[in-house]
Amino acid sequence: MPTPPKTPNLIPARPRIAVLLGDPGGIGPEMAVKLLARQRNLDAARVMLIADPVVLAAGERVAGMKLDPLRIGGLDDLRFEDGRPTLLQRDWMQGREPVLGESNEASGRASFEALELATAAVRRGQAEGIVFAPLNKHSLRLGGLVHEDELRYMQERFAVTGFVCEFNLTGSLWTSRVTSHIPLKDVASHITVEGVGDAVKIIASALRRAGVAQPRIAVTGLNPHAGDGGSIGMEEIEIIAPAIERLRADGYDARGPFSPDTVFIGARRGDVDAVVSMYHDQGQIAMKLMGFEQGVTLHGGLPVPVATSASGSAFDIAGKGIAQIEGLQQAFDLCVRMASGGPVRTLSSAETAA
Repeated sequence: MPTPPKTPNLIPARPRIAVLLGDPGGIGPEMAVKLLARQRNLDAARVMLIADPVVLAAGERVAGMKLDPLRIGGLDDLRFEDGRPTLLQRDWMQGREPVLGESNEASGRASFEALELATAAVRRGQAEGIVFAPLNKHSLRLGGLVHEDELRYMQERFAVTGFVCEFNLTGSLWTSRVTSHIPLKDVASHITVEGVGDAVKIIASALRRAGVAQPRIAVTGLNPHAGDGGSIGMEEIEIIAPAIERLRADGYDARGPFSPDTVFIGARRGDVDAVVSMYHDQGQIAMKLMGFEQGVTLHGGLPVPVATSASGSAFDIAGKGIAQIEGLQQAFDLCVRMASGGPVRTLSSAETAA
């Protein structure tokens, strides 16, 4: 087990960012290669690429680009050279080429173990952020993930006991949600005053760290027309409105509850900085319509920024060389900015202990 750092883990000027290829069977390896082929990204951060060389080579072939990494065998050997990524290489695929366009155990295992190494680097004080190309949750589960999703896995790995949540970003607009990857039939029973409050507080904190001094946050209702005065449901009256009142009393600029089908019209116009929705698709559909290729997912509540593009593994276009990386670039930029420009912080012993 690694010994926790005896000195504060201060964020350096050029943060160390762990970059993962995502699902080997999808567009992730191609996207990651294109991202790291941009010299400005290698100049902005010290990049630790965690990958199986076979998967990296496949991504290079699809992208039509070749990286020149410094190769190491493990975290104990970690070092960097200016202008080059460091490749922490592992033989997870056992020399076999990834099968493009499908979920399978081999791809899931490679994805999952890369995520495990990245979180280990953070816990050892060797990385200040994680950026991953699109993962596939079905593959991850085939490869050993037993959690609801990768966010809950990282929550456990980092010993985070507080509220965690996915944020989705398109341009300057952010969203968070009260519930995430659960069946729609279970959503209403999971909406609580405390849950609404947590979702607002966590995104307000992240926005402040990203440079928004006084975040303006719209909160959706759960039901059509935000309940229509109670005629289409009572959650707005009994839970969501009281949560907003409590938040405003605590100094948060929380507004609503707004009708879910119209709130994003004003949000797109710039009336607010963020929207807190009640469940996954309530916010995701609107955000992806506003800018699917540029969308970013940020995992909130973790000790370091963890970001990816909002696009999925896109098995249907894997291997075609046409994957766009605007979203992944935005995720990388945000991660670097938050890791280097946010307040200097010290990881607790729980966060650094193995």
